[in-house]
Amino acid sequence: MTAKLTPTQIAWRAAQDIADGAYVNLGIGFPEMVAKFQPPGREAIFHTENGILGFGEAPPAGEEDWDLINAGKKAVTIKPGTAFFHHADSFAMVRGGHLDVAILGAYEVAETGDLANWSTGPKGVPAVGGAMDLVHGAKRVAVITDHVTKEGRPKLVRRCSLPLTGVGCVTRVYSSHAVIDIEGGRFVLREKLPTLSVEELQAMTGAELVIPGPVGDLIVPEL
Repeated sequence: MTAKLTPTQIAWRAAQDIADGAYVNLGIGFPEMVAKFQPPGREAIFHTENGILGFGEAPPAGEEDWDLINAGKKAVTIKPGTAFFHHADSFAMVRGGHLDVAILGAYEVAETGDLANWSTGPKGVPAVGGAMDLVHGAKRVAVITDHVTKEGRPKLVRRCSLPLTGVGCVTRVYSSHAVIDIEGGRFVLREKLPTLSVEELQAMTGAELVIPGPVGDLIVPEL
């Protein structure tokens, strides 16, 4: 079995591409870890659907204030300049195009940029949240995900088979094995694990990987 990045390492890699001063929304669960890894000298301004802008790190265990939570019901801290606002105002920020980046999880991503991340089908438990607004309101949408399912099926596919969250919205995927851009309706390989051949990665991917130039090594710290 080829080695792969842990969720923490994938979150670290995604954090490296967030610009200083960017307004960022992180999806519930796995994507929330991105907030831990802001590069030195850069500070993102994190937004939650439930009405906080500019919150800080999670408090130490036992020091939580449960009046201060993010959209995933995780405790957060406040910093100088943190703002609180009505839920409707929060979605007005999203729908009004005021967020620079949304980083979300995924069940499937298509080479066209379509995203499925709210339902696993008729037998699944649907989890409709703010993602449908985020994927069309944020200026850039990225996905962090394992490259394949627990059963070994590709999560990066030619066309999504699950109910869609958004159409043509994803521009970059940070997976457990690679960094892939979506350009012109194709998966464009930018980085891969150095221990993984292009052929091995292609065999794990449900659509063609385009390689227009040199592919960088996907190297992250031990976390």
